[in-house]
Amino acid sequence: MQLSESFKNFNIESIKNVESNMHTTKVVNAFKSYFGDKPDHLVKAPGRVNLIGEHTDYNNGFVFPCAIEFYTYVGISRREDLCVEIIALDLNDQDTFSLEEHLTPHPTKTWVNYIKGVINELTKLGKNLSGFNLVICGDIPQGAGLSSSASLEVAVAKAISKLHSYKLNRIKLAQIAQAAENNFVGCNCGIMDQLISACGIRDNAIAIDCNSYTLTKVTFPKDLAIMIVDSSVKRGLVESEYNLRREQCEQVADYFSVKSLRQVPLDVFNSEKARINPTLVKRAQHVLEENQRVLAMIGALNIHDLPSISRLMAESHQSLKTLFEVTVPEVDYLVKIISEELGSECGVRMTGGGFGGCIVVILPQSRVDALIPIIKDKYKQEMGLDASIYLSTPAQGVKALF
Repeated sequence: MQLSESFKNFNIESIKNVESNMHTTKVVNAFKSYFGDKPDHLVKAPGRVNLIGEHTDYNNGFVFPCAIEFYTYVGISRREDLCVEIIALDLNDQDTFSLEEHLTPHPTKTWVNYIKGVINELTKLGKNLSGFNLVICGDIPQGAGLSSSASLEVAVAKAISKLHSYKLNRIKLAQIAQAAENNFVGCNCGIMDQLISACGIRDNAIAIDCNSYTLTKVTFPKDLAIMIVDSSVKRGLVESEYNLRREQCEQVADYFSVKSLRQVPLDVFNSEKARINPTLVKRAQHVLEENQRVLAMIGALNIHDLPSISRLMAESHQSLKTLFEVTVPEVDYLVKIISEELGSECGVRMTGGGFGGCIVVILPQSRVDALIPIIKDKYKQEMGLDASIYLSTPAQGVKALF
């Protein structure tokens, strides 16, 4: 059966609701099984895909992501002691620790560190936490660059704040989640992933100024689709060169005696770049030009200018490949397949931190069905890997279901 025939027979919103209910039921049933009762609260937080604006967030620049309809679900209930017990259903794993002890990163169960990091940041804010039980599951592809870690952090921060009746706004939740990843996990990520997981708006991409935390919603056209293609090349930011890229950008900011590259005008940079290490020049040039592309992309999406969207996303990918040097051959080939098939009818680029993961495609809904088998067949033939393909509309940010 062709994909288009499937869409004729099923309401996509109903399918999404079934999937959401399935995960909700999974968490509740696991709670009853492990802890004897249903959770006090259940929270879900989405992953994200970034349409354009890569490695600009930690340089206080502009980004243009949207939340996606793939989530982390967290159930939580209060305990009478100061223990925290966590069940990770998808990993078939669990962990227990005490809030009376100094929290240290787990050497092997890295997933626990995102949760410990959130607890650590809440404690720094003077929040007195009781012990609690957690059950976690979700459907965000792991290691694909769709912010499963940020989704987990935001969901846990929301769940703990809900349990303790803390009044934390969405931006504060995102800041706590980012600090957890920076200070405890050890990945010096920017704020984008956590902000969009916390603040996403249904049917809208969100333009974010990472310097002022100003969020501007941009309605995503109904006749365009967001396609995410996973290269099946797994990535790990802490072990990759992500932190090195941030350090290189900071070195250029230091050269100009400013806090971040956001404060360096492009013409001033160009007048000085002959005096700067060539590798650092490449890193900074990408960031400064990428900021301009984000602003242009916001305008292009607003007026449904698909040829401009196509050009801007192509320029972004090429810059990430040659200047920031974070793409891999598999990701480059996926971009090549789609560019050759649709040309200026689509925008396609690497998305996420790089070193593997996914590409994002903005294309007409009418071209989706025919493109999927072409991607899968050509990628399998050339790279020997299976490309997983996901479709999503922009989703709502973190939400307490009860």
